[in-house]
Formats: sequence, structure tokens, C-alpha cells
Amino acid sequence: MSMPIEDYALIGDMQTAALVCRDGTVDWLCLPRFDSPAVFTALLGTEEHGCWRIGPACGPGAGPRPADRRRYRGDSLVLESEWDTPRGTVRVIDFMPPRDGAPQVIRIVEGVSGQVPMCSELRMRFAYGKVVPWVHSIGDRAVAVAGPDSVWLDTPATATVRHATVVSEFTVSPGERIAFTMSWQPSHHEPPALAEPEASLEATEEFWREWVEHCTYHGPYRDAVVRSLITLKALTYAPTGGIVAAPTTSLPECIGGVRNWDYRFTWLRDAAITLSSLLRTGYREEARAWREWLLRAVAGDPENLQIMYGIAGERELGETELNWLPGYEDSRPVRVGNGAAGQLQLDVYGEVIDALHVSCASGLAPDDHAVSLQLKLIAWVEKHWDEPDEGIWEVRGPRRHFVHSKVMTWVAVDRTVKLIESGDVHGPLERWTDLRETIHRDVCEHGYDKERNTFTQSYGSAELDASLLLIPQVGFLPPDDKRVIGTIEAIQRELSTEDGFILRYPTAGDDAGVDGLEGDEGAFLACSFWLADDLAMIGRGEEARQLFEKLLSLRNDLGLLAEEWDPKAQRQVGNFPQAFSHIGLIEAALKLSAAGAHVSDAGAGYRDVARWPEEC
Repeated sequence: MSMPIEDYALIGDMQTAALVCRDGTVDWLCLPRFDSPAVFTALLGTEEHGCWRIGPACGPGAGPRPADRRRYRGDSLVLESEWDTPRGTVRVIDFMPPRDGAPQVIRIVEGVSGQVPMCSELRMRFAYGKVVPWVHSIGDRAVAVAGPDSVWLDTPATATVRHATVVSEFTVSPGERIAFTMSWQPSHHEPPALAEPEASLEATEEFWREWVEHCTYHGPYRDAVVRSLITLKALTYAPTGGIVAAPTTSLPECIGGVRNWDYRFTWLRDAAITLSSLLRTGYREEARAWREWLLRAVAGDPENLQIMYGIAGERELGETELNWLPGYEDSRPVRVGNGAAGQLQLDVYGEVIDALHVSCASGLAPDDHAVSLQLKLIAWVEKHWDEPDEGIWEVRGPRRHFVHSKVMTWVAVDRTVKLIESGDVHGPLERWTDLRETIHRDVCEHGYDKERNTFTQSYGSAELDASLLLIPQVGFLPPDDKRVIGTIEAIQRELSTEDGFILRYPTAGDDAGVDGLEGDEGAFLACSFWLADDLAMIGRGEEARQLFEKLLSLRNDLGLLAEEWDPKAQRQVGNFPQAFSHIGLIEAALKLSAAGAHVSDAGAGYRDVARWPEEC
């Protein structure tokens, strides 16, 4: 039986990540990268698809039980789980050291009191649980080999191999620490170096302490902001600076449904907004690394900009289904790769150009290649802004003239006009200023419903869309504009759940809706944070604060958020942890902090509000 998504903790080394369940089982781990095939895939199947459990020994017929307590050690990604048993108390410390050689998962069992019988069961299954490796011993080390992969286990505990599973049964006493280190290595390489678990633990804690010290945010909700920043750092692929949307694939947006996608790639939209959050909280080096990743990924072909790339800039992300996996709580299909990579999403041009604009405004050293890229992107936008697209939510139905997409093309032009006006670059200022006004008029004429006083999802449609909440945040209109206020209130009426959280857009249940898919989904957490931002901007500060704190209460006990919240089942759903949700948390906290008691004039605080046209 699958465990709730919120029962999982994240550990990682900035190149991949593992999910550790409350019962002490590692149910998800891809090696050696975020987007590599999983070695532990029990999250999307059963224990036979690979997992690693360490916990108090279970009696005959009894399964593992949840830890009584767990926490991260301070501001780090070092996890501690504790069990109280009839024989005493035991602690398991789980972490992945920032990589300097082979990727490692280190688990240290520490006796707290009494004499506690323990069990470690390491079941490695390669290729997303499909391939059973050859498991054997070489000296004191256990190794599993299959094709190009090998996984090594080092531990002072006695280890035996049973049915391709490495099992250790031992008893831990007060103050005793027994370490288990699992290392991945290409199977044709020499064995990885012997582990030094205690030294690695000290170095890992020191890494996170030093990294958090760079955070410049000291306002309200700092603990939540710091935990979200740590999560974003953990989702960053250190060698390139690319940021994955989540470390998982196919965790469903609706339990038992088909809305199951692979998020182990770098979306330009998500990463661009992440850059803004990092810059505003003191993390310039991460922002610089992302900008360099962008320039490498787009390279000399900005006319064919993709909405997402692999973490090293790969372009081919073909989508396939793993039919041997039953899926999380029978949510099929399980997908790897993402076919949305080939979609046209016009808003991405605005997000990327805005990110480059913010990086310069925040003092990041100018980059000639970045300027050249921006000018090439805007030249493409000039020719194609009036085309229909798949939009921010990657619909798999017909293309439409999505209002948010058009607004973001306006952002792209607006930020480029500002760049030229600064005198740092030459360009057709008058022509692009006229283009900015043309797009603005077009959106206000075709994307606004005068009778209902609200912008709509797409030209000619009656549906609403939570992405419209970004209209005042990107500066398209001022927050006190009646159309902005009308749109916010309409979204609250029509897209709000009973809990007050926000759906992305209407879904059609058993029928195919605007997104071309059957079934429904939960409330999208990033959209709910956007609503809190907007409420603060229009002077409803107390309502914004209440919504924000309600959203904070949805985090699991370790401060982590998935993509969505199921208001009926009252549980997290979607890939986990989700960068977009944590970005929303950070931005909303910064917005509320900046607004303080005077939220009505907070409109200029989100990114860089443009000159608002007096008329459409």
C-alpha cells in the first residue's frame, strides 16, 4: 500500500535526490542524475521494484511502522528519524553528501536508549524496477551489478544476500553508531572509494550551514522561506546550474487518474522565476549559474526555444510509458520523458527575458551573450506573438489565444524596451514601443469580459484561469485597476475550493476539457500563493496573510510541498517536492514582508512593474 506523499522526506546531493518515507524506507532514487533511471522505484510500484528500509526489526507478519519523530538537523538536508520501541529508542540519520566522487546515500543508525534490534533490507532494482541485478560480495563489500550500473554497500554490520536483497540484522546499544553507505559507480569502473560516514556527515552539515548563512532574508516566516530555499538548492543540478521542477515522475495530480507527468527536467518558466527568488534572498552565484545554463541550452538557436530542457541542456525528452509499473495508488500510466517539450508556449519568452532583466537590475554582471539572446528572442516574438499556443499549463488540446501567453509576450517586449531606454543596447525603440502598445490593446480588447469585469482564459472564452493573477504582478496593469480587482474576485468565486485554495482552470471530469484530458485535479498551490500576492497588492493584507498561513499549514512536518492539494481527500498530490510551490511560498512571504501594514501600494514590489498605459 502506498504511503501518503506528505509522509516523504527529501535528501539530495545537488545532482540527484532520494525520498525517504516516515517508516524508514527509501522508496525513490535515480542514479546518478535526477533524470536517470531509478534504482528504487517502490514509490510507483511495490517493494519488488526496489527500495531500502532501515528501521526497528519487525515481528512475524508485521510491517514497518512510522517513526515517532523526525526532523531536519537545523537548516540542513540531514534527516533524523526516531523510533520508540519496547526495547528502547533508536535514531536513523539519512543524508547524501554534496558529491565529490561517487554519489552516496549514507544512513547512520544510532542507539539512544536500550538494546534495539534493527534490520536493513537493501533491494536494488535497476531500470525503474525492471532489472534484477547480480548481487554478490567482494571481500567485506556487497555489490549489485546490471549492465552499465553497479551499486556498492559498505557497512560494519554483517550482511547477507537473500533473493537479490542485501539484509543486515543487528542490535544497537546506547551511543553506538552503525553506518551504511550505498555508492553508485559505472560497472566498468574500479570500485568506489571506501566511505567515511562520520566525516561525510560533518562536511554535509557544514555545507548547508555555510550556504544558509548567505540568505539575506530576515523577515516574517523566515523558517519557511529558508526551508523552501534549501529545497530549491537541492533541486539544482550543480554541474550545470539547471533546476528540476521536481525530483519525481508520475505522482498523480488526481489519485487514480492519468494526469501523471515527468518533472525531472528544467522548465524555463520555473527556473526563471526561481532566479528572481534566489537573487532577492542573496543567492547571486546560483542565479549566475542558471543564466549560464540558459545560454548554453538555447545556444545559437533561440528561434527554436523549447519550454524545457534536460538538466544539462538536452533537447530530446521523448515521452514513454513504463507499463510494468502499477503507478502510485494505481495511477496509470507511469511516464518518463515529457512530450510537452515540443509545445509552443509563448509565455516562456516573457519569463526568460524578464529573468535576464531582473538579473541585470539586481547587479549581476552584464553578459554580452545574454543581451544578444534577448534581442534574438524579441525579434522572434515580434513575428509570432499573435499566434495561438498551448499556454502555461501545457494543454494537450487545441491551441488557443491564451491571455496569459499574450500578457507575457508584452512583458518580453516591455523589458526589452527598458533595456534600450537604459542606453546599454541599441535597437528599434520606436517600433518595439509601438509593439508593446499593440499587444496591450489586443489583450484588453479580446481577453477581457466587460460584462463580468474579468479577464478570461483565452480570447472568446468564458472560462477563467489562475494565471490571470499574474497580470498585476508582471506590471501589465496596476493593482488598483478595476479590471485587475474584478479578475481577482472572479477567480475567488469561480476557481476557489471550499478551503479557499485555487484551481488552475475548470476541468471537465469524465469529459475532455480545455486541456484535452479527462479527470479532475487538486488545487494548484503556486496559484494559491499568487492569490495571496494579489490580495496584498490590492490592499487586502489581512486576507492575504490568512491565506498564506493556511497554505503554510499544508506543508508536511518537514516543511515540504507537492504540486497540488486535494481538497476532498485533504492530502498533497502531484510531484514532490515541487519547485513551483516553494517558489510561490518564497515570493508570497517576500511580498507580505515588503508590504507590511501598507499593502495597498505594494504593486511595484514583485519584479519590475512597467509604465502602465492609461488606456487600452
